[in-house]
Amino acid sequence: MAITLKINGKSEVVDAAPGTPLLWVLRDHLDMIGTKFGCGVAQCGACAVHVNGTPTRACITPHDSLDGSEITTIEGVAGDAADAIREAWLANDVPQCGYCQSGQIMAAAALLRDNPTPDDAAIDEAMSGNLCRCATYMSIRRAIKAAASMV
Repeated sequence: MAITLKINGKSEVVDAAPGTPLLWVLRDHLDMIGTKFGCGVAQCGACAVHVNGTPTRACITPHDSLDGSEITTIEGVAGDAADAIREAWLANDVPQCGYCQSGQIMAAAALLRDNPTPDDAAIDEAMSGNLCRCATYMSIRRAIKAAASMV
């Protein structure tokens, strides 16, 4: 059954089995591979996208439950905060293996949108659902603070 999803501001017609997780629709049906598969049980955050502005785990979210929703992926996250985050990520040597980065950036973008001057506790809370295999948590916190000062 084909449905239309609005992804990164563009309507996309998707013909996938009912209940197919959004992650696999993005990666396998739309060739949008920036959103990563990490754990498959919504625990690591590698698959985070924004659904109506809220960070959402694409690995467990059925695509057919998103009719009428605005979906933003790492490929489409934009604006001053997103640009600042990407710049700060590089300046603070956050990327190591890079696998968690898209989910981390999506969480950080939502944080700075909602709280442009987060303290350590706010950063830790917003980022707590995102795991980093390389344990760059202190660099992530520094990068978010740097990005906040740029916006």
